[in-house]
Amino acid sequence: MAMITNVALILCAVLLASGFGTNALTYDYSANIECLVNPESAQYMGGIIENPEMKDGLKGWFPFGSAKIEHREESNGNVFIVAHSRNHSYDTFSQTLHLHSNIIYTFSAWVQVNEGKADVAAVIKTRRGYEHVAVTVAQSNCWSFFKGGLTVTEPGPVELYFESNNTKVEIWVDSVSLQPFTQEQWRAHQDQAIEKYRKRRVKIQTLNKEGNPLPNATISLGQWRPGFPVGCAINRNILNNSPYQNWFLSRFTTTTFENEMKWYSNEQTPGRVDYSVSDAMIYFAKQHNIAVRGHNVIWDDPEFLQGWVKSLSNTALYRAARRRLNSVMSKYRGQVIAWDVENENLHFNFFESKLGWPASGLFYNWAMKADQSIPLFLNEFNTIESSGDAASSPARYLQKLDTIRKFPGNRGGRFAIGLESHFGPSPNIAYMRSAIDTLGSAGVPIWLTEVDVSNSANQAYNLEQVLREGFSHPKVNGIVIWSAWAPWGCYRMCLTDNNFRNLPTGDVVDKLLKEWGIKGSITATTDSNGFFEASLFHGEYEMKISHPSVAKSSIDAQKFSVLPASEGESEQQSPLLIQVEF
Repeated sequence: MAMITNVALILCAVLLASGFGTNALTYDYSANIECLVNPESAQYMGGIIENPEMKDGLKGWFPFGSAKIEHREESNGNVFIVAHSRNHSYDTFSQTLHLHSNIIYTFSAWVQVNEGKADVAAVIKTRRGYEHVAVTVAQSNCWSFFKGGLTVTEPGPVELYFESNNTKVEIWVDSVSLQPFTQEQWRAHQDQAIEKYRKRRVKIQTLNKEGNPLPNATISLGQWRPGFPVGCAINRNILNNSPYQNWFLSRFTTTTFENEMKWYSNEQTPGRVDYSVSDAMIYFAKQHNIAVRGHNVIWDDPEFLQGWVKSLSNTALYRAARRRLNSVMSKYRGQVIAWDVENENLHFNFFESKLGWPASGLFYNWAMKADQSIPLFLNEFNTIESSGDAASSPARYLQKLDTIRKFPGNRGGRFAIGLESHFGPSPNIAYMRSAIDTLGSAGVPIWLTEVDVSNSANQAYNLEQVLREGFSHPKVNGIVIWSAWAPWGCYRMCLTDNNFRNLPTGDVVDKLLKEWGIKGSITATTDSNGFFEASLFHGEYEMKISHPSVAKSSIDAQKFSVLPASEGESEQQSPLLIQVEF
């Protein structure tokens, strides 16, 4: 018995050291996007990585492929590992690790190349294949930080290694970390972030006409507009469909038109601009106080450009693009809350290939002049969905955003990050979080603009994981679900059947809207001092109060806002005090 107890104690100590214990480390949302002379320390002290900061030479690290590796020291005393004499993308160095199933691992490291710039990825080799964990653009003469992660479905030994398609460069790495979290710990991070960033303590006190506390008053609170928008796309099918309208309006206060504001919908024939359908949809939205995101001004994918646009000369294309932008943005100025100015510009570059590399910056310059009152988004896919798509990695996205901001006349513009969020059948939630961490360092608004997950047996569960991660992340400002209904089906994911009865995905959305207080209600009674206190989600509320001593005819419904605490104040330590006299 004593031997078994000792073994159990040793096992417990190992799990605690690995981050599996009850008092495990909290999640580190930080991400440094500056290229630094010296790398920072490894996050989580390296987690389960042996010799994470290379202070013990090459201990724990071995050649991967045919690379030669060595331990080097900079003039400032910083030490790191180097892979050189590389012939293949994977010729670097690796460390063998044992990963556990259903555990979420977050990765981070600092990387540099010896000349120029190169995409560098971190990869996990398993018995079944390869999984990209993170990717960034490494530079010479300074260290770049990158983050990623994965969820392990099959336990066992793996190899963590680095790769770059540019075999001419040396790859330098330092401060590597791989930190495990249980599913319960990950959910706790989300719940803690929601409490901290999405809610605020509110104290309501009821007073009589003499200013004395009024106990046992009944307070009914109803949220009529959430502080954090969770919306759903719609299309023209909603215009004359009462069941569709009822289903949508009972849940959402924000939307995006699926196709009706796109150039190919508004100008199928050159010079014949038709906004009749989008006008009708805008009218519907106004009638019901629905906020609309403008989507989109310019789409760089040639597959979705009209034939006549693609056939234009460069000079004519320049003029057509400017007319298009000025037309749609002036048409709906004051009627939309944002614009996706460019769509999928990291994957496609039709306009830049015709008009030159400054085209993107120029489009945003025109957009700023057309409407300076709203955020201007760069909308892209796979930036948070896929850890293996180097074209739209967080680093590439931020490079593009920086290029746009530096275009002459664009400084001071209200730029924003649009993340389409079209996830596959197994969303990498760890990578999603880490990618948003990195993007969040840019200091501009971030929306998940077209959220869906591909069809699978776990589609509803996967949707819930994605929505929870997006809603809880401190740097995300809004979400739109991409489930506009059509009789023949939705783009990739429907929330209802054709009779507007919820599918499992719709049930998940309803559950989360209720959990997050969206269009929710609370009824409570004041205490002996006339107080009612609760933690409420940010948003606009209507309050009704009743008391046996007060005639109903003298009590009017009142509205109030629950806003985030001021910078430097804690949401929970700075309660909002509302006094009501009647």
